[in-house]
Order: sequence, then C-alpha cells, then structure tokens
Amino acid sequence: MEFFPIFLSVVFVVRNQSGNIEKILSDASSCISSLVSDYELIVVDNASDDDSVSALKNLTGENGQPNLQVYVLTKEVDADTAFWLGLENALGDFVAVIDPLADDIGFLPEMLDKAVSGADVVFASNEQKPARSLAYRGAFAVFNGLYKWFSGINLAKEAPQYRVLSKRVVNFILQHPQPALTYRHLPASGGFARVNLNYSAMPKISHTKRLGESIDRGMRLLVSTTRAPMRLVTSLSLFGAVANLLYSIYVVAIGFLKTDVAPGWISLSLQQSGMFFLISLVLLVLGEYILQMTSLSNEGPLYHVGREFTSARMTRREKLNIEEVAAKLTQTPGSYPE
Repeated sequence: MEFFPIFLSVVFVVRNQSGNIEKILSDASSCISSLVSDYELIVVDNASDDDSVSALKNLTGENGQPNLQVYVLTKEVDADTAFWLGLENALGDFVAVIDPLADDIGFLPEMLDKAVSGADVVFASNEQKPARSLAYRGAFAVFNGLYKWFSGINLAKEAPQYRVLSKRVVNFILQHPQPALTYRHLPASGGFARVNLNYSAMPKISHTKRLGESIDRGMRLLVSTTRAPMRLVTSLSLFGAVANLLYSIYVVAIGFLKTDVAPGWISLSLQQSGMFFLISLVLLVLGEYILQMTSLSNEGPLYHVGREFTSARMTRREKLNIEEVAAKLTQTPGSYPE
C-alpha cells in the first residue's frame, strides 16, 4: 500500500450506532494509520438516542481511540449539515468525507493518490446502491434531473457524498454565506481540479431515508443553490407580458371581424382567467423563494454542538518527543546551587 506524507482528516457522521462505532473507528484507524503520516478522526453524532454518546466518550479516554474528535449534536440535522460541521473543524491538509455504513474506506488510497497528484476534489461513486423504494427512486431521479437542468451538475454522479477535499476547497466553501447548504455542490462547480472515480462494494447497512425529508432537502438545495427560482419568475413574467400582448391583439381582431359577440364579456372573462392563472404561478414561486430566504435569516444556526470530546491520546504529540527544557540544562562549571 502506498504511503502519503500528509495530514489527513476523516469525517464520519453516525446516528444510533453504539454497537458498531468502536469497530468502525478501529477499522478506520488501522487503515489510515498505515496510509498517511498523521491523521485525525472526526465523528459527528447526529443526535443519537441510544448509547452512542457514552460509547464515543469512552473511546476518547486514555485507553481509547487515538486522534479522535467527537461532536455531539443536540438535534438531528440533514447529512450535508452534519458533514459540514466536521469539515469546518478539520485541521488536515486533505479531508475525507465518509459514510461509514455506505462507503468503502478501503478505496481511500486510490482517492488520496489522485488528491496528492494535484486534484483538489476527488469524488467516488459506489456502483452498488442500497435498496430504495420505487417512490424514493422516482423522486431521486426527478430531483437530479431538475438540478442538472438548472445547474449543469448531476449531484448523484458528479458530486457524491464520498469525497476527498483539499484545504483550499474547504477554505473556499467557508467564504460562502451558507456553507452547510452549498457544501454538497460547490466542490464540483467551483472550478477546482476534479476527479471522479467509481468502485464497487456492498454497503454495510441500508439507510432508512424518509421521502418527505429528502424532498424538503432537495427543495432547499434547488431554491438556495441555483438561480432557477428567479429565472422561473422572470420567465413567467415575460410569458405573461407576451400572452397579454397577443391576447390584446386577438381581442382587437375579434372586434374588427365579429359583430355578434356580447359586448366585452368573452374577452374580459378569458383575460381574467388567464392572467389570474399566471399571477398565481408567479406568486407561488416568489412565495417559496422569499420563504427560503426568510428561514435562512430568522431560524438561527442549522446546528448546535451540545457536547465535545477530544482524545486523550494524540499520536502527533507523541511523535514530537518533547523533552523538558530543565532536563537539558547543565550547570555552569564552578557554579553551585545555594
């Protein structure tokens, strides 16, 4: 296995994995410690309601897992927000974002090889997907189609969750006013050197994702990360203006060519129904857009860290081999302590 002289941060997001977390971190540490010169494991507990917090706290003890940083959230948030919490607290030259239940950490060497060779962003897609319901797969396909149409990026194929980012990319995302929302797509659309890789591995456990929450998250991504809402507003407004003009021409033509039309009734009825329909569409889109902007400014932070633990053992410190200065001091010849 190739060795990389870098400092690597690895971000995991877990929820209700008290029975598996020790093995997950132990396997990760065994893989990473022989792969890079220095590393840290960042675990974001997404408001678990089992014994995960106690298990993680024990793993940060003297006899626990080295180089471990744990963040415990007080309320459950979406995966992108939880991963971003780990990213913004990472110290490494490169940051790997891994779902321990869906992504294969054994593929990390291939990703690091591309990153060290000059790629600021390395994505990895697993060709074996977990089982999903027909409704979820349909909504997933519709969302990715719309997002690609609006932004030119297929999030599922071109910006999957499994990724390695350089510190330069993390600093770039930090400059965005809402990095937790844009973290998913900015590495793919920011103009950085990017590599997309594919691998095949059976996911350990299939996540149970709720369709309603996924649709809500998809709508937030569409509204907050693309120009599509305002573009739709302007398109509808332009269409309404053109339709009004054409309808006015039609009304004038009817007035010249027809003599048996009830005075003003047909033209007024059609004009009112058509324009009220267009106005309703415009107001709907504007309302969604304004609601999103208002929620971003009024709801406060997307997450709050309730508890934080740091590993008592840090191999970086052990490698420094720091000695007490007093032990190095020698007495000057002829001088004696009083």
